[in-house]
Amino acid sequence: MKLNEKFGIYGIDDERQRKVIFPTRVVLTKGKVRGEAHLTEYKPAQVAIYGYHDQCVLDNRESGENAAVLVDFGRELHGTVTVSVWSMNGAYADFILRLGESVSEALTPVGEKNATNDHANRDMRTGSGPWASNESNESGFRFAYVELTSPDMFMEIRCITATLVYRDIEYRGSFACSDPLIGKIYDTAAYTVHLNMQRYLWDGIKRDRLVWAGDMNTELATILAVFGENDVVPKSLDLVRDVTPTDASMNGLSSYNLWWMLCHWEWYRGTGNYAYLAAQKEYIREMLARYVGYVDENGSEILPEGRFFDWPTASHPDAKHAGLQGLFRMALLAGGEMMKTLGEGDMAEKCFLAADKLLAHVPPYGDWKQPAALLALGGLIDPKEAFRTCIAKDGPRGLSTFLGYYTLTAVGAAGEYEAALDIMRGYWGKMLELGATTFWEDFSVDWADGATGIDKIVPADGIDIHGDFGAHCYVKLRHSLCHGWASGPAPYLAANVLGLKILSPGCREMLFDPHLSGLDWAHGTYPTPYGDIEVEITKSGASCKAPDGVSIVRK
Repeated sequence: MKLNEKFGIYGIDDERQRKVIFPTRVVLTKGKVRGEAHLTEYKPAQVAIYGYHDQCVLDNRESGENAAVLVDFGRELHGTVTVSVWSMNGAYADFILRLGESVSEALTPVGEKNATNDHANRDMRTGSGPWASNESNESGFRFAYVELTSPDMFMEIRCITATLVYRDIEYRGSFACSDPLIGKIYDTAAYTVHLNMQRYLWDGIKRDRLVWAGDMNTELATILAVFGENDVVPKSLDLVRDVTPTDASMNGLSSYNLWWMLCHWEWYRGTGNYAYLAAQKEYIREMLARYVGYVDENGSEILPEGRFFDWPTASHPDAKHAGLQGLFRMALLAGGEMMKTLGEGDMAEKCFLAADKLLAHVPPYGDWKQPAALLALGGLIDPKEAFRTCIAKDGPRGLSTFLGYYTLTAVGAAGEYEAALDIMRGYWGKMLELGATTFWEDFSVDWADGATGIDKIVPADGIDIHGDFGAHCYVKLRHSLCHGWASGPAPYLAANVLGLKILSPGCREMLFDPHLSGLDWAHGTYPTPYGDIEVEITKSGASCKAPDGVSIVRK
């Protein structure tokens, strides 16, 4: 007999698992601390009355500075931190537990450098009695700082552990190649999204623990390329739908309705789940009936307020307009295909006519790479022109994490495959160079010049890569260092180096058109509803092995 049957305790199942993680190193100590090396030792994470001699002692009895220790768990995690206390010289001791995605954040209290407790507490004034294990709330972090604040007291710590809270799912998709950096970029992109696959699909695990209809578009592409079908996607798409009337804007942003529709079309193409697409028919049709009216007589998009395109263009109306023009055409074409698939011929025709009308107006995009990319992918300009006149300039400068996937895809569409990997090395690779183990909410390569990485103590006169930059809603330490919308390299590499692109819903037909892109070799796998496709590419040839039910079309 199970618990719910025996005691009548019912609830909603949590799809996630828990794994206890020990620190990999002690970054620093303050005040009077001894035995800190014991914190990196694997041992039973359980306090007991007698017998321990391997504890870390924070001692404020004869020191003018509070005793403190900062530990590193080795990589970004989502979950909790537990401070297990053995004994102390009293009944209760006060201490600070502060989590950080960087060393700088873990050392900085709320209120300094824009450090916050938004979305999840990360700076906690708490305490403990002896023989107690004290677990924090869930958040995103890599570092944990513990500072004893009670005067004239000592506190013996058995261990400081993290509990990784995650979906225990298989990495079915894979990518490796002759350049280890590119392989590491793929793996980091996949891990970034995995951490954000919580009960719902979030964009960030520290700040932005929310479901964003637009932000999940790149995450969805990464999930299809790495994990295959997973219920976190429809669950999250449905949540946004259910709180948004068809005459309103998802997440308060009119452009996010467009991304939501693109998500549904790409999810159907990847999974072949017709029943799920059909369940959205009435909602999508009503939304499209409104959106086809947002094209004026000159073919210009006139989307209502909430016209967010990307952070770099947020205060540049012309660049924003150019990007939205491309995005709108992509969404109308996808909407038309969905309506045609669902037997709604009249609405499909209205979508295609509105999409064609947008071709009459090609806004100038200047030096803005993301608008140029979306105009190219929306069929308003030639990808080669977008690359030559804009995207190729200054390498990785001017990229954004949110639309990095689409910028890379536009470079691939221009046939500039080697350039795409160079951009990847210079942008996502630079984050790794600065200590990243997940990809960030935003990044500019200009920030990196002379900056201290996230895994190091920033000198007094140093440049703090986490605490000295950012803009808009992510100023300084409010900046999230694990954002799923930055995962674009994973689906790009699957589609353009491995060369696997979906031709028919459910991956029944897959195009195989690999491009080594200057590499010596590459191999990987791609998940489909019928099993995984295996690809091997060398300079002398390429092979593709598909499961039964999947037809490979070679270009």
